[in-house]
Amino acid sequence: MKRVWAIAGAIVAVSSAANAAPGLDDVVYGATVEAGKTEVETRYGRLVGGDADAEDAFVVEVARGFSSHFYGAALATFERGPASSRRLEALALEGIFTLGRIKALDLDTAVYVEAEHGIHGPDNLETKLLLERRKGPFDSRLNVIAERALEPGAPAEFSYAASADYEVAEDISLGAEAFGELGTSDKITTHSEHFVGPALKVGLDHVGRGELELRSGYLFAVGRARDEARGQLRFGLEYEF
Repeated sequence: MKRVWAIAGAIVAVSSAANAAPGLDDVVYGATVEAGKTEVETRYGRLVGGDADAEDAFVVEVARGFSSHFYGAALATFERGPASSRRLEALALEGIFTLGRIKALDLDTAVYVEAEHGIHGPDNLETKLLLERRKGPFDSRLNVIAERALEPGAPAEFSYAASADYEVAEDISLGAEAFGELGTSDKITTHSEHFVGPALKVGLDHVGRGELELRSGYLFAVGRARDEARGQLRFGLEYEF
């Protein structure tokens, strides 16, 4: 347990957040890695209603589990504003390093690190403490996030991503997701932008050489997020082999 909190402290000390609305270009990461598995993933988020209606983000990611303790990926993020065309916003490399399991809590732990090159803005360094608990058909996850723009004087920005899923039938899970901001190193606060709502995951086995997972959901705007949008549509497609 002490090791996990030490890593969490390091994350807070090292790491500031993307311009996109919470969750728009993100996913809730698990804390385990499967060696030898390759993933190709696309995900799409779109704001609905309000001044930010039709703002969206589209991510393409390719990842590989190089061992049971390390996962590496490369990704590209495309964004579009309410009155602008879609353009490439960032290229990034990310890695997940597993820390092990806290047996007393049945809790898997890992650290995520991402180095992002901003095409039209500053470069960023993002770190996450990943926590995951699986028990039977139930899977819950929490990502504690810190991100910082790599420019002098930029504050660290903090946020979170969380999910809870229950497998109601074989390869079909229902649950909920939440994404939100927690302020900056100048001022920690929960009174910022948050999105929360239901999510659906459907898995399809034996698709070619691997497995296909389809994800969809709708997140309701909460707090200051309601100043710009009513909600957020989310779709994801992941192929594993």
